[in-house]
Amino acid sequence: MSSHTVVTDDVRSQMGRDGKRAAQKTVVDARQRLTSSSGTRADFDYELMMNYAGTRISNALPMGIVVVVLAGVSTFWVPVFFACLWAGGVVLGLFMLVLMARRFLREDPSKFSAERWTNRFMIAEVGYGAAWSLLALFSVVTNADALAPMMFAMVLVAIASNAVATHTLPPATLMSTMPVTITVSASLLVSGGTLNYTLAAVVIFGEIFFVYIARMLHASELETISHQAEKDSLISELEEAREMSDEARRHAEQANIAKSQFLATMSHELRTPLNAIIGFSEVLKSELLGNHQVPQYKEYAGDIHSSGQHLLNLINELLDLSRIEAGKYELHEEVVSLVDIAEDCRRMMELRAKSKGIELIFNVSNNLPRLWGDERAIRQVVLNLLSNAIKFTPQHGKVVLVVTRSGDGGQLISVKDNGPGIPEEEIATVLSSFGQGSLAQKTAEQGAGLGLPIVQKIMELHQGRFDLFSKLRFGTEVIATFPRARVMDALAPVVERKSRLEIYSQVG
Repeated sequence: MSSHTVVTDDVRSQMGRDGKRAAQKTVVDARQRLTSSSGTRADFDYELMMNYAGTRISNALPMGIVVVVLAGVSTFWVPVFFACLWAGGVVLGLFMLVLMARRFLREDPSKFSAERWTNRFMIAEVGYGAAWSLLALFSVVTNADALAPMMFAMVLVAIASNAVATHTLPPATLMSTMPVTITVSASLLVSGGTLNYTLAAVVIFGEIFFVYIARMLHASELETISHQAEKDSLISELEEAREMSDEARRHAEQANIAKSQFLATMSHELRTPLNAIIGFSEVLKSELLGNHQVPQYKEYAGDIHSSGQHLLNLINELLDLSRIEAGKYELHEEVVSLVDIAEDCRRMMELRAKSKGIELIFNVSNNLPRLWGDERAIRQVVLNLLSNAIKFTPQHGKVVLVVTRSGDGGQLISVKDNGPGIPEEEIATVLSSFGQGSLAQKTAEQGAGLGLPIVQKIMELHQGRFDLFSKLRFGTEVIATFPRARVMDALAPVVERKSRLEIYSQVG
């Protein structure tokens, strides 16, 4: 199965999961709305009623104080007995509301029934509103001229405070404010007079206005809860996606480790028979045991030998790459000369360059200090870079090998050729494991595309960097840079100074 098919299947499965999740969310939302008493969501009903109960409890003491103060002020026009009777009824209704709210908060949320608790609170609010409506009896027990403005003020206080306290439960707003509005307005209308008519009209419009304000506050509270629910849902989905991503990453890491272990094991097992194949083909090719009766046998033995060498190089590259990816590639560091390593590699590759008519130029800076690194790994870096350059450079081309200082005080190896170059969009492919560009596949010799990735890994192990610059039809330059920290610059000589005066005496 191709990688494109796998990716397509993954995308389709992800789209299927997203569609299924969206359908489930729609069904849940519909079920919540059907079981909701307010037409929103059942869990929103609980949040709104929680806010209502909490507000009633927290406002109970301030409201009780307001009632007592109003009752005290009313004693200037109303007998003390009737003022205390009214205040006691209001405080008792408020106390019943608080008890009901505390009972609601103590109940198990899983047993919550919006309809049942709404009915209970409505009964309590009706009793509380009826207690406030006893305010109209003040006009029966006294005929003071200032009683109407006092009742008007007390009604507005009752409407405003109850509307704000019950805004999260809209039916409770009507139950707590409507009785006192009706009774007091009726009392003012019955009393007659322009002032009383005006006050009655203001009370009625005040009721309408504060009920409207309570509705607006309810809508705002509902929107806030809805946004909070969406945020919680999004956080939950992100957490689920993160867990899925972590699980996928763990599977990918395990698969990568298994792949590396498999490559390491198979590479080791394959090298054992290859040594025999290469050895005996070398004997046959060299005719150490006598000349072949058929001349073609020598040619066949040479083909076997060269193919075995190529397969052995490929296996060695696979083994190195698998060790690096598995974290088992250990550097055996020592003081080395980058110039000497580059010179040895140049001599090894010179015969191959001459066979293609390629000019191999070696430039080196003078007095380069030694490096602290793994000689075998650095030699592999230089050989891979030179091999690639010679491989991709056409006949009668030129390859330049440079060893010099880097800009930050480190040392670098540069290999530049005038080959066909690499298209810019294929550079990432060339630098990946088993990656080969389109021009490389047409013009290069056999290869698995492991040379440059191994170079990258080795340079990372040396805390260095690897850069590739290429332009189509102008050639390619690769640069391996070792950091300044690995350069073994000569230390200044230590001069021992005498810290005290030495006195020599001669015994005569």
